[in-house]
Formats: sequence, structure tokens, C-alpha cells
Amino acid sequence: MEISLLKTAMERFDVKPPPSRSRSKTALYVTPQDRVTEFGSELYEDGGKLYCTFCNVVLNHVRKSAINDHLKSKTHTKRKGEFEEQTVRKKPRTLTASLQCNSAAPTEKPGVVQDFVKMFLEASIPLEKADHPAVRAFLSRHVKNGNSIPKADQLRKTYLPDGYSHQLLKSEDH
Repeated sequence: MEISLLKTAMERFDVKPPPSRSRSKTALYVTPQDRVTEFGSELYEDGGKLYCTFCNVVLNHVRKSAINDHLKSKTHTKRKGEFEEQTVRKKPRTLTASLQCNSAAPTEKPGVVQDFVKMFLEASIPLEKADHPAVRAFLSRHVKNGNSIPKADQLRKTYLPDGYSHQLLKSEDH
């Protein structure tokens, strides 16, 4: 009778019983944000999940040992080193340096596109293949600003050398 009264009182006041000794060592009331404040800039919280800043993987915020194991792992230390190496290389640029960089791109693009067309022609690849989704995906993934390379019709009109267009017309007549 005393036990049932105690249980109903605990339920009414929303008092939780003390944890049993057999339970695993997990922190019940730790949020991802708590772990971010505990570990600093190596971790960040987004959408209620805990992420590693350098590896961009989801970590179990409840178990501190899982976080410590990840932070000591070879992949984490490697990626952290790469990240720090990249930030050391990046220096603040002046406004004139930024403008020079931005103005260089439009002058380089025609040369890159002309080389792209030349490569297609010398390899006997039809320019229409440049419109294929796999080629477009490759260019955008592996070539800086690769998605700015024009489609086949514009390549033919703008970048195809005059001699090649005459040769193409002659070869189509035969």
C-alpha cells in the first residue's frame, strides 16, 4: 500500500525514480548544443543533430566516449589537418586583388571553351555529346565553373572555327 501511494505521488508530480545501477553510462539530458559548448569549434549542431565540423558526419551526442573516439580517430585528425592547412593558405585579399581575379575569368573562359571544342573535334566527338547529362555532370563536378561551358548549338555558332564549319558542311554534302 505504501509503495502504491509513493508511485502515484511520483507520477502526479512527474518525479522520476533514480536511475538503476545496471543502466549504461549514457547522459540522459544532454543536448547537441551542450556538447558544442563542451567541445568548442570542432562540433556544431544543426536540426537537433551533432556534426563534426571537419568530417561533416553525424555524431551520437548522448555518449561522450563516442565523441572522444571520433575526435581521436585517424580520419578526423587527417581532415582537421587538411582544413587547417587550407585556412593557413588563404590570406585576406585586397579589393584590387579581388577585382583582378574576377576580371581574369571572362578573359580565360573563351580560351577554355575553344580548347574544349578543339578537343571534341580532334577526338571526332560530335558537339552534341557536350549536352549529354553525364558530360554536364562531369564538367560541373570536376571543372571549376564547368557548368558555364555553353551547350552544343552555342559552341557551334560562337566557338567553332570558320574552317571547321566549312569542312563540316562539305563532309555533310558527300
